[in-house]
Amino acid sequence: MAKNDVFDRNILALSKRNPALASRLLQADTQRSLYTILESRNGDKIPAWLDPTGAPHPLHSIMNPGKEAKRLIDTVESENFLILLGLGGGYYAEAALERDDIGMVLVIEYGLSGLAELFCKIDYTRFFEDARFRLFADVSDRELEEHILELYQPVLYGGIRVIPMRSRTEQDSKPFIMAGNAIQAAIDRISADYSVQAHFGKRWFSNIIRNLKTAEPIEENVPQISRAAVTAAGPSLSMQIPELRKKRKELFLIATDTSLPCLLHEEMVPDAVISIDCQHISHYHFMDGLPESVTLFLDIASPPLLSGLSKKLQFFSTGHPLTRYVSRIWKTMPLLDVSGGNVTYAAISLAEQLGATKIELYGADFSYPGGAAYARGAYIHSFFGKTQNRFAPLEAQSSAFLYRTPLSKISRSENSWYYETGTLKFYREKLEEKSKKIDAEIIPVAGLGAPINIRQRTHKEKHQKEFSGGKATMKAEGFLEHYRNAITRLPKPGKNTAEYLASLQEKERDLFTTLLPAAASLEQRKSGRNFAELFETAKAYSLSQIKALL
Repeated sequence: MAKNDVFDRNILALSKRNPALASRLLQADTQRSLYTILESRNGDKIPAWLDPTGAPHPLHSIMNPGKEAKRLIDTVESENFLILLGLGGGYYAEAALERDDIGMVLVIEYGLSGLAELFCKIDYTRFFEDARFRLFADVSDRELEEHILELYQPVLYGGIRVIPMRSRTEQDSKPFIMAGNAIQAAIDRISADYSVQAHFGKRWFSNIIRNLKTAEPIEENVPQISRAAVTAAGPSLSMQIPELRKKRKELFLIATDTSLPCLLHEEMVPDAVISIDCQHISHYHFMDGLPESVTLFLDIASPPLLSGLSKKLQFFSTGHPLTRYVSRIWKTMPLLDVSGGNVTYAAISLAEQLGATKIELYGADFSYPGGAAYARGAYIHSFFGKTQNRFAPLEAQSSAFLYRTPLSKISRSENSWYYETGTLKFYREKLEEKSKKIDAEIIPVAGLGAPINIRQRTHKEKHQKEFSGGKATMKAEGFLEHYRNAITRLPKPGKNTAEYLASLQEKERDLFTTLLPAAASLEQRKSGRNFAELFETAKAYSLSQIKALL
């Protein structure tokens, strides 16, 4: 079918929100006769795909497609983010958008020529004018996963639901199956991140604003390095210390906070220590003190108690929305990659950012070799020693710590084995992924734990990077007053999330996102609040925290 006025109206409406897809559809072939239009008993248009014999296969009920769609969408309860597999005549999307409580409707289609034909036959313009509607066509699995990661935030939308249009997905099953896998992968990543936000969101916010005054005067650039060593606190560190001691003068030594007491126990002083944990328990790693010569690298969301431990202090950001806002408005915070989820990964990112082209890795077992959890000197040993009694001896506490999550026993050789958990395996695999992208050679020193499959490099040019904080544009108190006033001026939310976000200017949207991690934590504590109630609760919490400082 040739392109016509219906096609033009659809393209014009689509181009306002998705010009890239509109441009691709303009180039598509619309004369392959992939679809025809049937009429239902109640007079509605029903698209039907044509098989090789020319026989039509309707995508909707031939009785009443609107009623069929409404019945299905009415089964949606607390899931306010819908993913529809297949567009068809748009009846599913229309039924979903008629409900004010549904915040986002995302439609996935495959086959540009077929979609372009539908654009010639059916008017979809009402969908493209709705801020809640998104259409993706012929996207790769990776692109689809990234789109969902960008759009879906549980704190804003609640649950997520995938609804396949069976008559469409069975027609073209392979890409839709792949789409389902990509969607599940995105949901798994989002769920893991959201659980962290729900647990730490309030603490992150509180710590960040309390660290601003300490961060205000820090501008010193950190010297460039070429060779580095990173120490984790795995049991292998104890046996690797002699090798590290021999090379000590050649290496810039970065200790993870967990490994710091292990090094001090062996009378070794690192050049730097890094900590990313926002919990106060991280203070235990510093109970043996922090030598004055050591530079302390802290996530700006670390407990304020830690920032008072060192006169050689450097803050960094790990991508929290509030720290991004701080960097844009007040003072640049160096951004560090901590996507591996653990402090060893963060230490390697730091070494790379300081310019290291070779990074030796000690104590990174990512497992429990022989059933041991940490190297000698780690805080947990002294902690268990101080808290043991007749009912909870040291051995019992150590066993309880070790067996708190499911373990897999893996043999390295006849006399060597280690326990591995799902979390530790994830950490190791993330490091292995990083080794393929990092601008440095990572050299794991042989140990007793899980083998690390690192992509080795034969030569690497020295890269020039810089780790430095910018100059504050105003006093910390002045920034907090500015931030408080900006939060106060945020518009009140409307009837649903997508329309509210679409109504915000870019600066307002950036400001709004600074409240989301705390909102996730608040939602966890009192579920069932709608978007407007949760927004007001998060806003009130944030303002109360700022008021306590001012």
